[in-house]
Amino acid sequence: MGARTVVADVADELARRVASGRYAPGDLMPSVRGVAEEFGMNRATAQLILGRLESYGFAHARRGKGFTIRDVREEGGVEVYRRLFRLSMPTPDLAIAMFGDIVAMERQILFDALLSYTTARQRIDRTILEHNIETLESLAREANPDPVRMLAAEVALIRRLLGALGHTMQRAVLNSIGEMITEVPEAAAAYFAAGPELHVGTWRALARVWDTGTCPSPARIEQFEALFVVFHERVVDRFAVLVTGPTESVSGAA
Repeated sequence: MGARTVVADVADELARRVASGRYAPGDLMPSVRGVAEEFGMNRATAQLILGRLESYGFAHARRGKGFTIRDVREEGGVEVYRRLFRLSMPTPDLAIAMFGDIVAMERQILFDALLSYTTARQRIDRTILEHNIETLESLAREANPDPVRMLAAEVALIRRLLGALGHTMQRAVLNSIGEMITEVPEAAAAYFAAGPELHVGTWRALARVWDTGTCPSPARIEQFEALFVVFHERVVDRFAVLVTGPTESVSGAA
């Protein structure tokens, strides 16, 4: 095992302890000496590991005191949340709660984009939009659809809508959400809990609405919103099964 791998592995282990609550916010991280002794390494490597934790956003150095643990849930940005989610998998309750938040945010970005695009004047070239949907459909028809590739195709489709609307901040957040999901195999698999073909069918239905050039009725919008809520509840439920076993169910968590 190379030194670079040791640094990454030990840094992840310490960050995992922060994520699980074993190391509480405001407390001091183990000292350089403590890390070196626990993991059987020299102090220079231990110092490098603690510095990496600071760069991750899990701790900050205090002169003369060592590294203080940050409240990563309260203060952390998107990248901290992304790492926190990946490291939370050994703690299913935390992982499920975080995934519910991720899915809820993705649902809100997607629904707002669809609603804005439907009522806006700007339009994406229909052939470009059709190409994205066809790519998603061709992946869904494979014998064993790859959830990571399908997710990337769907994120690309949503990104086009956000780009047409000029919603650059939402697009950046969506990119991070896509990365959070694809880094965790259970999350990627759960995202298509209702079946890949349902995703394709939904996009086909939306494309037909856009082709009419008219705004959907309030009742139709409410119907779409209810569909998205139910769909994402199934996604979170499936994730719970994948990380804890078939006895868990968290309907309504997202």
